[in-house]
Amino acid sequence: MRADLELIGVDKVYDNGTPAVIDFDLAVEKGEFIAFLGPSGCGKTTTLRMIAGFEAISGGDIFIRGQRINDLPPERRPTSTIFQNYALFPHMTVRENVAFGLEVKRMPRAARMAKVDAMLHTLGIADVADQRTERLSGGQRQRIALARGLVVEPDILLLDEPLGALDANLRRTIQAELKLLQRNLGITFVFVTHAQSEALTMSDRIVVMNQGRIEQIATPYELYTRPRTGFVAQFIGRNTILDGTLSSLADGRALVRTAFGPLAGTPHGTPATGGAAKLVIPSESFDLFPAASTDAARLRETYGPNVLEGVVAQRDVVGHMVQLGLRIEPSHALHLDGHVEQFHIDALQPESRVWIAWQANEATVIA
Repeated sequence: MRADLELIGVDKVYDNGTPAVIDFDLAVEKGEFIAFLGPSGCGKTTTLRMIAGFEAISGGDIFIRGQRINDLPPERRPTSTIFQNYALFPHMTVRENVAFGLEVKRMPRAARMAKVDAMLHTLGIADVADQRTERLSGGQRQRIALARGLVVEPDILLLDEPLGALDANLRRTIQAELKLLQRNLGITFVFVTHAQSEALTMSDRIVVMNQGRIEQIATPYELYTRPRTGFVAQFIGRNTILDGTLSSLADGRALVRTAFGPLAGTPHGTPATGGAAKLVIPSESFDLFPAASTDAARLRETYGPNVLEGVVAQRDVVGHMVQLGLRIEPSHALHLDGHVEQFHIDALQPESRVWIAWQANEATVIA
C-alpha cells in the first residue's frame, strides 16, 4: 500500500550550520494518527513545518500520496495546518473564518456555505456561527480552527500543539473528540506535542525525537513497555532504570550484573556480553510484599533473581496513586509510582521492610 505521507532522509540545517532535523525517515499510512513527541528543541515542530512547506528542507524528500512536494509552496500542498494559537481572524465571524480557505480556492458561494454549515454542525459550533471569534472560549476557538482546517478536505491535517492553551479538563475532552473525529473522517493526522500522556492517549504510532533525531517509532503500548534507547526509557512512562553490565544472553533472556546483584530482563536487539547495559522496569511491573509475612524463597521460585529487599523510606498517596521511595541496602534508592491497590499500601508503612519483585519478561535490557 502506498504511504499517505513519506519522509525519506529529511534534514534541516540552519544557515549558521546548526542541525535541527537529521536523517528523518517515516512512512505514514492513510488514516493514521501520528504523534511527534519530544522535549522542546528536539525538531518536532520544524519537521511539521517542513511537511507544511513553511520551512525549506536541506536534504531528502517528502512525498504525499506518491507526489514529491519538496518544491511546492504551502498553498499548493494537500495539507492544512492548525497552530497552537489557532491563527483565527478576529474581525471575521466563525462562519467567515471557516469559509476562508474555500474562498481562496474560489469555490462557488452556495457550495461553499453548504460545506461550511455541515462542518460547523459536525464540530458542534453551529450555534455560534455568526459570532466574532474573539468573544468565544478556548474550546470553541479550537473547534473553529479544526473546522477551518478540515473543511478544505486536506489529505493530511498537521496539528502543532493545538491543545496547549486549554485547561486540563477541557484538554481531555477535546482529546477524545479529536480522536473520534479523526476516526470518523479517515484523514491522516500528524500531531506535535511535548505531553507524553496526550501522545499515548490519542495516537496510533508515536515518533519520539531527541536533538533532531528519531529515537524510536512505535505504538503507544510498545513504546511504553519496550523502550529501545535510554532516552525513551527516561522520557516515556514511569520507569526504573538500573545500570549494569550484561553478563549473559540466552533463550530470549538477559542477565545484567548490577549494584543490586544479578537481575534478569528481556533483551532488545543483541547487546554485547560484557558491555554496559540498562535494565528498564515499568512501575506497573513491580510487585511489593511485606517482608515479615512473605517467604523470599517462594518469591524466587516465581520471579527468579528479580527479588530485592528494601525499606519504605517515603509513602505519598495522591488520589488513587501512591508514590513510594524505597531504600535498598546499603545506600541505594528506588522510586516507584503505582495504583494504591497494586502496592497494598496499608501494609507499606514508613520504615517497614518489603520484598520488591518483577517478572523478567516485563523488564527490557538495552545497551
